[in-house]
Amino acid sequence: MIRLLAALLLVVATALPLAAEDGAIPPEWTGVQQRATAVLQSPIASEEALNTLRDTLDGWRARFDEARGANAGRIATLRGEIEALGPVPVEGESEPAEVADLRADLRRRLDELLVPQRAAEAAYNAANGLIDETDERIEQMRSEALFRQDALPINPVAWPPALLAVSGWFSDLSVQVTAPFLSKGGRASLTDEGLRIGLLLVVAALLILRSGRWLNAARDRLTPIEATSPLARLGLLGVSVVRLLLPVVGLVALTRSLVVAGAEGPLIDLIVILVPVMGGIVLAANWLGGQAFPPRPDTPSLLPVGEARRREGRLHALTLGVTFALGLAVQAVADTDAAVMDARGVLHFAITLVTGLTLLRLGQLLLSEGRSARDEGEAGIWAQVLRMLGRALLVVGVVGPALIAVGFVNLGTAIVWPTVLSLGLLVLIGVLQNVVFDFYAAITRRTEMARDALAPTLVAFLLAVAAVPAFALIWGVRWHTLTEWWRTFLDGFSIGAFTLSPANLLTFAAVFALGFLATRLVRGVLRTSVLPKTKLDVGGTNAILSGTSYIGITVAALLAVTMAGIDLSGLAIVAGALSVGLGFGLQNIVQNFVSGIILLIERPIKLGDWVAVGGIEGFVREISVRSTRIETFDRQDVIVPNADLIAGVVTNNTLGDMSGRVLIPVGVAYGTDTRKVEAILREIVEAHPMVMLNPAPVITFEGFGADSLDFLCRAVLRDVLWKVIVRSEINHAIAERFAAEGIEIPFAQRDVWLRNPEALRGTPPRPVGGTPARQGDPQETLEPGEPIDIPDRPDPPEMDHP
Repeated sequence: MIRLLAALLLVVATALPLAAEDGAIPPEWTGVQQRATAVLQSPIASEEALNTLRDTLDGWRARFDEARGANAGRIATLRGEIEALGPVPVEGESEPAEVADLRADLRRRLDELLVPQRAAEAAYNAANGLIDETDERIEQMRSEALFRQDALPINPVAWPPALLAVSGWFSDLSVQVTAPFLSKGGRASLTDEGLRIGLLLVVAALLILRSGRWLNAARDRLTPIEATSPLARLGLLGVSVVRLLLPVVGLVALTRSLVVAGAEGPLIDLIVILVPVMGGIVLAANWLGGQAFPPRPDTPSLLPVGEARRREGRLHALTLGVTFALGLAVQAVADTDAAVMDARGVLHFAITLVTGLTLLRLGQLLLSEGRSARDEGEAGIWAQVLRMLGRALLVVGVVGPALIAVGFVNLGTAIVWPTVLSLGLLVLIGVLQNVVFDFYAAITRRTEMARDALAPTLVAFLLAVAAVPAFALIWGVRWHTLTEWWRTFLDGFSIGAFTLSPANLLTFAAVFALGFLATRLVRGVLRTSVLPKTKLDVGGTNAILSGTSYIGITVAALLAVTMAGIDLSGLAIVAGALSVGLGFGLQNIVQNFVSGIILLIERPIKLGDWVAVGGIEGFVREISVRSTRIETFDRQDVIVPNADLIAGVVTNNTLGDMSGRVLIPVGVAYGTDTRKVEAILREIVEAHPMVMLNPAPVITFEGFGADSLDFLCRAVLRDVLWKVIVRSEINHAIAERFAAEGIEIPFAQRDVWLRNPEALRGTPPRPVGGTPARQGDPQETLEPGEPIDIPDRPDPPEMDHP
């Protein structure tokens, strides 16, 4: 029998897909369409009924969406075969009969396969349209309910009925709770279940009243090292979470004892769920307040609030938790009791009035702390957040209760309660982000650097982004609306014939990343294993490595575009139009790029070359696509566009090899034997180990200078980079040898004629008429035209300028 049922289920499960492949729409879909149309046209359809209808339509849409891709492989194959036959002959032309028959057969088979796809496409569009109509109807109903005005809660006439409704509900609850104790059967049940009831009550009492004391010992051991140990902070957080959950479990045990005792009824069923939820909300609000405003002064606060105001912040958080739990209870009870539903406005007004005052006080606290941080020069992002959040709470604290007071109960509660939930979610995000940073610090053992590290910062940012749907749900966005947005996001959007979707982007990123890593791997193998075994110089090696990188990245980009299914043919016209404008705007960039390619191919310069271009002289340190980096002898990096290296005049001192010529001028006194000087200089130059003997050094007698006989030493060095050092060493050797040979190196002498010698002594000019000099004036004088020898002043010491 079981096997027969399994076979029947298998047949039923496969019937619909087979019918879809045959092009037939399941008959059940017609009935669903008719029922959906009737519900949408009914003016009394409830939101719950519409949501149920939408779920049904969503399931059918998913089935049709899957059916749209049926036989996709075979369809692609047939289309390829048809394209291989060539274009259809135009009018007046013919093709061989065999080809025509084959083309007709392929088209017939293709049309047969396209029938289920087209049917599924039509059904998909129908389901999608019905879903859109359902969403519009639901949003319209929600909007009408949101802006509906009820009786004024501030009217004193409405207060006595509200009190009677609440007292009546509690009376009904007490009747259902005490019913097991009043009936004989209930007392018998209590006797039978007494042990279970007692155990549940004991567990509830212990968890609610004593669980905090049990965990205090663990908290006290971790508190002293909290400031320095991230593991201690994580442990304290875990202890606080357990301390939050245990009383909730106790409330569950307490309400469960009522059920075991035999209490039953709709109110009992509501209380069994509502009491643990309300207790959890209050405890969670108290826990979040402790995290945002920690009681210990040495614990850093989640919000930058001074220690003096933390106690007030915790009190406000607890008050918000209590009022939110009461508001939730009022709404839950009102959904099951008509009298409480009529009194809902008065009850919500009383609760939201306290909530609004609490939000006002909390907003003033945050606003004052934000202003204090700004006045103290700590106007960071948190100070701005505090001020903005404080202003928002002030507005909500006034507007929400005011709207409820004038009868807009739904609108007022839709502003106040989401604000409270948003505050709790913000604090929870901050707590989770701190957990990420502490976990990273515990793993890496870098407590001080954890908050500046990139990895935990990215995770914290992703947590904030992931909370966006939660904020949307809090502020009234339906879950179905979020899923519809997500489906639209996954489907992507079309740009011409190209559809851009997250799947395409992920495929492109993954393929390009793999291609890039493969390029880096090949480049590393060439650099470390292959090219060192060749006879290529450094420039050739770098050119091959750069070319490999460019080719690999280009191939990776092309493969990524192909694998992602991106069709760029539709962008050809746009690219052609843009290329004209970009050709003018990016002319220099393109010119530098082409010049960089030419530099890599021709290699007129390479890494490590000593070049001079445009008044800049130094060593080539990097050749990129757009520019070349030259390091001057002053250790300054100069970025030279590649176009300047191609179009301008470049002096490369090390292009062919490292050899280069050095020039050393030498002057001797008149009367010195020039042949002897030439021989000495030749001997000194040829003796230096860096001087090449082929070609041999050349010593020339340049001429008769104003103060000396001028010689010039020309020598080719093995390594031109030693040019300055070799010149210095040869000059030292010349000075030592000339001193030993008695050859004088002349220096310039000058005769200075003073036309006003009195200015040298600082004496006033002699007055006309021969007025005698005053007593105390120097008596030594110089006649005009009398020569005086003044020694040359030593040159000032060289100063290093920045």
